Amino acid sequence: MTTFQTAPGQTPPADAVHPGASSPETPTSVSRLNETIRDFVQKWGAVWVEGEITSWNVRGGNIFGRLKDLSSDASLSFRLWSTTRQRIPADLKSGDHVVACVKSEFYVKTGDFSFIVSAMKHVGLGEQLEKLERLRAQLRKEGLFDPARKKPLPFLPHRIGLITGERSDAEKDVHRNAELRWPAVSFRTVHVAVQGERCVPETVAALQALDADPEVDVIVIARGGGDPQTLLGFSDEKLLRAVAAASTPVVSAIGHENDHPLLDDVADLRASTPTDAAKRIVPDVSEQRALVRQLRSRAGSRLTQRIGHDIAQLQQLRSRPVLRAPETMLDSRAQDLWFQVSRGREIMTRRVDAAERTTAELRASLRALSPAATLERGYAIAHLTEGVIVRDAAQAPDGAEVTVTVARGSFTARSHGEVDERTETGSTAGAN
Repeated sequence: MTTFQTAPGQTPPADAVHPGASSPETPTSVSRLNETIRDFVQKWGAVWVEGEITSWNVRGGNIFGRLKDLSSDASLSFRLWSTTRQRIPADLKSGDHVVACVKSEFYVKTGDFSFIVSAMKHVGLGEQLEKLERLRAQLRKEGLFDPARKKPLPFLPHRIGLITGERSDAEKDVHRNAELRWPAVSFRTVHVAVQGERCVPETVAALQALDADPEVDVIVIARGGGDPQTLLGFSDEKLLRAVAAASTPVVSAIGHENDHPLLDDVADLRASTPTDAAKRIVPDVSEQRALVRQLRSRAGSRLTQRIGHDIAQLQQLRSRPVLRAPETMLDSRAQDLWFQVSRGREIMTRRVDAAERTTAELRASLRALSPAATLERGYAIAHLTEGVIVRDAAQAPDGAEVTVTVARGSFTARSHGEVDERTETGSTAGAN
């Protein structure tokens, strides 16, 4: 039996479903029940409510989001039409602490209950966002966001480590797009919880296991889209420090383009989506083939150009007279060589003749001054047995033995003492 209760002091609508108005035999329709609820809800007035924005999705100019209580897990969904959006601050986003004027609305067709926002303004940062901002400032101060510490990705990884949810769209996107770009790509996939309490410990364990595998060249942490509340695990400090300590390059591929957990800042590369991650970690085989063809064409063209240039230079050198008829260079030098040889021969002949004449003159002078020539003229040399040449007759007293050397040989004689010079001269004349 369907019942309908009213708030104190209110009366139910005339066509409302009252207790006892329906039974298994006479049930009311879904449409009538929803209309009764709608009519009752429409009587509620607007309420100012305070909370933290945990979801902020823009679709067709309208905004669909959720507002969470500041001290409990209670939350509500809200809609903000494009006409109202023009009257609220443009920088509102997930994590903001706000107050909003809301009015309840029930949709008869779908049975959905929501709140329509007519006004919204900042109060301050939400508690969760405030924690994240403090952590962001701390990690930035420690240098974990510094581009200089980020490791470059390999051109073509031998094996890709993938951390993602089991049978998730993110896993399919990474595998499909990577294999389309490079069919021989290899993966080692580790499935983890991508939200909730198990997210951080399982992701850290998977990261450490892949980082220890020597065959894994790059690690991708991938997850599909979600509201900021479900992505909080990828801003956890323990996970962020594990990523910073990894020796293998880590790629963050969390959510969609507008999702930005702190993992994006610590990772070595941020991919806007899992599909983008696949495109950035492996090259496109068709593009690489085209590049190889282009490089080969350029290399062939440069080689042909260089060979043509060298041939032209060689032909230019060969066209020069000295290379076209090199014997002319020898012919022009042959006469000079003959002249120099003739001149050298003539000079040497003159010098030799002059030297021969000088030698003959010196020989004649030497012969004229030689003791042998004097001996040839009949002179003799007398010397004692001691070898002393006798220059004075007194040196050879009577009976002294004297050796006499003549032009042809020598003989021994005995001195008869000094003789009178006149007697000697007469004897000599007589001898002649």
